[in-house]
Amino acid sequence: MTVATSILGSSRIGTQRYNQARSAPARCVSLRAPLAYTVKHREGEPTDPEKLQEWQKERIERRLKDEYQSSLKRLGELGISCLPDVHSRMQIHASMDSTARVADVHVQGNTRTRSSFLGYIINPHLKNTTSTPKPETLEDVLNRVHRISDTLERTDIFHSVRVTLERSRSPLAGSNDVDVTYNVRDRPRMFLKGSTETGNGEGSATAIARMRNAFGGAETLEGSISYGTRTRQAFQVRLEAPITPTLMTRGELSAFKFERDQTSFASSHEGVTGFKATLRRPTALGLHELSYEFSRRRIKNLTPAASISVREAAGPTVKSSISHILVRDTRDGTIASPVGSFLKWTSEYYGAQELAGVGGGDASFVKTEVETHVSRPLPFVSGTTVSFGLRSGILVPTFGRKSLFCDRFYLGGPTSVRMFKQNGLGLKDRADSLGGELFWSAGLSFISDIPRKSHWPLKSHIFFNAGRLDMLDRYRATDAALLREFFARPSVSAGVGLIYRFDPIRLEVNFGVPLVAAKSDWARKGVQVGIGLEFL
Repeated sequence: MTVATSILGSSRIGTQRYNQARSAPARCVSLRAPLAYTVKHREGEPTDPEKLQEWQKERIERRLKDEYQSSLKRLGELGISCLPDVHSRMQIHASMDSTARVADVHVQGNTRTRSSFLGYIINPHLKNTTSTPKPETLEDVLNRVHRISDTLERTDIFHSVRVTLERSRSPLAGSNDVDVTYNVRDRPRMFLKGSTETGNGEGSATAIARMRNAFGGAETLEGSISYGTRTRQAFQVRLEAPITPTLMTRGELSAFKFERDQTSFASSHEGVTGFKATLRRPTALGLHELSYEFSRRRIKNLTPAASISVREAAGPTVKSSISHILVRDTRDGTIASPVGSFLKWTSEYYGAQELAGVGGGDASFVKTEVETHVSRPLPFVSGTTVSFGLRSGILVPTFGRKSLFCDRFYLGGPTSVRMFKQNGLGLKDRADSLGGELFWSAGLSFISDIPRKSHWPLKSHIFFNAGRLDMLDRYRATDAALLREFFARPSVSAGVGLIYRFDPIRLEVNFGVPLVAAKSDWARKGVQVGIGLEFL
C-alpha cells in the first residue's frame, strides 16, 4: 500500500510538471553551424574586430602599468626622489627625471639556458647607444627593464618572467645604482604530437617530436614523420635558432626525405632526399627568406601505362639552388577576409654555373613566381566580400639545357583553376601531364554570409577562374601575336559553392562547369571538393 501511494504521488508530480512545461512560453534556441567554434571569449572580450583591437590595447596598457608599479615598489630604498605611494600618478611622474643606473642584471630560475646566451641577448639593451652620453634617469632604467623583459619572453623558452628592482649590493655601486632580477620559469622541454592533417588536396597522418631550448640557446630541435595519400612517406629533422640578439633573424638547418605519388597525373613516383639552410627576417616590407638547398630527386616506380616523356624523365637528378621568398600579408583572415591584401614573391636560381662553389647539379635555370590576393567588402551589399587572386610564374632554362620534369609548374585542380582535374592544364603525352615553364591564373570570387547566420564559418561563393600553362619555347619576345594569344585565350571555368573554414584549413564544395578549355586540358563537370591552405 505504501508503495502504491508513492508511485501515485510521483505520477501526480510528473503530471503537474508536464502541464507547467506545456503552459510555459517557448524559448528560442539558436542554431549552431556544424562543427562550429567552441572556444569561449574572455569575460568582457568584444567580438567586433575594431573593438577587440582597442580592448587588447587596454589590456596591454594595464599589464605594463602593473609591471611599472611592481618595479617602483622597492625604489623607496634607493635614495631616489620617488615616494612609496605608487598609486599617485603625480608622484610617479615627478620621479621620472631622477638619476638612476642599472648596475647588474640577474636571471634566476632558469635551469637549461646558457649564461652566455642570456648575456648575448641582454647586454645590447644595457649599452648607451647615444652619440653624447648623459646621466641615465629612472625613466631610462624602466625602459631598459621592459625591453629586456620583452626579449626574454620572445625567446619562447620561459613560461613567465617577473621583475624585481633593488639597491645594488656591490661595494663599488653608487647610491642610485640598482640591480634588476628576472625570476623566470622554464617551459616544458619536450613536446610530442600525433595528428591527421588535410591540406592542398592531400590527407596525411603525422607524428612530431620537438625539443625546446635543446642546447641552451633558444634552439628548437624537431623531428617528424608522416604518411599520406599523395606524399606517401616523409621524414624531416630540423634545427632552428636565433642568430641575432634581437631574435628577429632566425636560422634553420633541415634534412629531409619524402616520396610523392604522381600516378594520378604522371604515371610515376618521385623520391627526394636533401638538406636545406635558411635565414628568415621580418622587415617593414614583409618576411624575407633566403635559402640554399641541395637535393637528389628520382622519378621511379613507373606504371605500365607511362608515356615516353615520363620514361625519358625517369632516373636520378641533382638540384643545387639558392632561393629568396618575400611574403607580405596584411589580411585580417586568410579565408573570406573582408579587408587586406597578400603578396608572395619567390625567386630561385639553379645551377652551379651561376654561383662559384655552390655545388654541382643537373638543373640549370632561373625561376620566378608571384602570387597576390586582394579582398574588399562590397559597399552596398552587407556581408559580401569580393576577392581577387592572381598567380604567375616563369622558368627560363640556362646554358642551353632543358627544364627537368620535376622542376616545371603544374596547374589545375580545386585549389587553383577549379573545374579542371588536378594538374590537368598544359601539354600532355597520352595520359601524363608534362607541366610547363610559363603560366598565369586568376580568380574572382564573391563570398557571402549565410542569411541570418553571419557568425557561422560556413560561407557561400560564386567564382570565375581562368588560367593557362605552356612551354616557353613556343613563344618569342619578338612575336607579339603569340604573346597576346597566351594571355587572351586561357581556360575558363565558373560555378557556385560553399566554403567552410577550419583555421587555417579551408574546405570547398563547388558545382561548376569549364566554359573554355584547350583540347589537351582535363576538364571536370559537376561537383568538385577541395581541401587546402591556399586557394585561387
